[in-house]
Amino acid sequence: MIGVDERFAERVRALKPAPCDYSADLLRSLYDAQLGSRHADLAARWMQAQGHGFYTIGSAGHEGNAAVAAALRPTDPALLHYRSGAFYLARADQCGVKDGLRDILLGVAAATTEPISGGRHKVFGRHDLAIIPQTSTIASHLPRAMGVAFSMARAAKLGVPSPWPADAIVVTSFGDASANHSTATGAINAALHTSYQGMPMPLLMVCEDNGLGISVRTPDGWIKQAYGSRPGLRYFDADGTDLVATLTMAMEAATFVRRNRRPAFLRLRTVRLLGHAGSDVEAAYRSTAEVAADEVLDPLLGTARRLLGAGLSADEVIDLYEDKRSEAMRIAAEVSGLPQLSSAEAVAAPLRFPDPVAVAHALPQLTPATERLTLSQSINRALSDVLASYPEAMVFGEDVSRKGGVYGVTRGLQKTHGAARVFDTLLDEQSILGLALGAGVSGLLPIPEIQYLAYLHNAEDQLRGEAASLKFFSQEQYANPMVLRIAGYGYQKGFGGHFHNDDAIGVLRDIPGLVIASPSRPDDAAAMLHACAAAARSSGTVSVFLEPIALYHRRDLYDEADDAWLTPYPTSPVPIGRGRTYGGGTELTLVTFGNGVPMSLRVAARLPGVRVLDLRWLAPLPVEDLLREATATGRVLVVDETRRSGGVSEGVLAALIDHGYTGRLGRVTSADSFVPLGDAARQVLLSEETIESAARALLTT
Repeated sequence: MIGVDERFAERVRALKPAPCDYSADLLRSLYDAQLGSRHADLAARWMQAQGHGFYTIGSAGHEGNAAVAAALRPTDPALLHYRSGAFYLARADQCGVKDGLRDILLGVAAATTEPISGGRHKVFGRHDLAIIPQTSTIASHLPRAMGVAFSMARAAKLGVPSPWPADAIVVTSFGDASANHSTATGAINAALHTSYQGMPMPLLMVCEDNGLGISVRTPDGWIKQAYGSRPGLRYFDADGTDLVATLTMAMEAATFVRRNRRPAFLRLRTVRLLGHAGSDVEAAYRSTAEVAADEVLDPLLGTARRLLGAGLSADEVIDLYEDKRSEAMRIAAEVSGLPQLSSAEAVAAPLRFPDPVAVAHALPQLTPATERLTLSQSINRALSDVLASYPEAMVFGEDVSRKGGVYGVTRGLQKTHGAARVFDTLLDEQSILGLALGAGVSGLLPIPEIQYLAYLHNAEDQLRGEAASLKFFSQEQYANPMVLRIAGYGYQKGFGGHFHNDDAIGVLRDIPGLVIASPSRPDDAAAMLHACAAAARSSGTVSVFLEPIALYHRRDLYDEADDAWLTPYPTSPVPIGRGRTYGGGTELTLVTFGNGVPMSLRVAARLPGVRVLDLRWLAPLPVEDLLREATATGRVLVVDETRRSGGVSEGVLAALIDHGYTGRLGRVTSADSFVPLGDAARQVLLSEETIESAARALLTT
């Protein structure tokens, strides 16, 4: 820190001027952005020392990314990583926003007046700058960036209004260490896969290569080796410590992407100054000589050379540096100690579940039908109605188009609604969800499908870290509406094993603000799907729609050929967070969902005095219905097909206790095990016999 800052003037005076083909005014404006970023880093450390700053990961050494902003239009959406201070300030200047530096330091102070997250995190984002906030440190924003690039042309093709101009391009930045993460490699592969098929993919990927991932070195030349000769990926390379060289190459790269609507990869060779963050002790893994060598490559010195060549004196260059220090420190003093979020309610406000009134207003008219349907048929018809009602809706995933899905749930939808709205994706769940996230911020209503619940787990961070967090970190200025359909749960006959019979939903239940629908009956499934789509459209809600595979084609309930599990298409909606009660027994309440519903109904038919509550929604839980039905009998048995540890029953029992229920309680669940092949599955999955035995025991106590 001492060498970078205190020796700056000395080093400027020792520089030799370098020629520049760009105007002095442009150089000065970009230098101003670079200076603002550098002094924001220094001010953040001062604020931390004073007890008023809470974030010290800085952009020092990466200030060349100001030139990337200059090479783009201010309407080009940007998804940036955490060393993008100079880009942010240059974009703000392009848009005539004069308080960009204050924005950054408000974020450091976790102040409620910070314009994008309202003090929830220090992020680079601002709606009027077309910068979508990201908190990623491992490139988890790249799938969304790919999705935004895809969705620009798709929205235009569908005639749907989009927040992005038709000729816009998407820029996303990340570090050299993050470039190795599976999320990054998957997103880049998906972009190339899309472009290879002739579809527009106007995505500029900027890898800011400082050679370090905290303390782990990136091998020299690795980024070029990995991405410099990828078929279909135009590769550009620039010295990120030289503003002019970076601007020239960034303009060439941006022009290529804009004209050709194809992806490009721009590597900026950068240095990392001031360490990874304020708490980082570089001496533990870097020699003094290495640190000193990087300081000589300080990009601010590179710009100073060009300014000297444009006619400024060394004193003028240094005065600009010191003037920016004074400005940054003045702002730092002003924002230090500003009010922060002061209640749990205030912090979590953007995560509230959708307003029922808004959802009801967004629902289409449901058309009555007398034909009795299976669960699969009812979901199919609901999807078709959603596509017909909302022109921005799209259904996509593996095998969903011509094949109609593994279980036929999407059969015929492509033929009816067209290949632009119902289409297959590549086999990569991270990219499927990233496409949905990008579509959601681009004016579309994505309805992606994950083929099996077990396949979600390698992509679950796209829900937790990206989808559910966007409204939180943008104070609802951005949202990514989505209805994610997942075929799940167990009890398939003749097609078993863990990957096709998964009951692990704990990873979903702890994501704040995520709606989890778990229908069982055909009519409920259609009505709930409509509710999820309406919530997405009206409130930007992210919903997961868990479909019980074993019930897709079920017709019977009590006896063979009784057709008692078929229902007509619904005529009224199902409100989010409301359950469904069967029977009026006064002795015992079976609380259940999914496959547990038909099992519990059969048990109730054999035992007098039993009623059944189908939760239908696992988040938000229907607490009002749960308390009412529990109190009505004073005995509750939670029938939970998920695992005993981390399963739904834990939340149900906790909700009852938290709300003062004092009656008898019990639960039956599946075992803490993966689901094996064949008849062995019966040993770990909840059985009807187990339910009945536990119910009888409660009835006699």
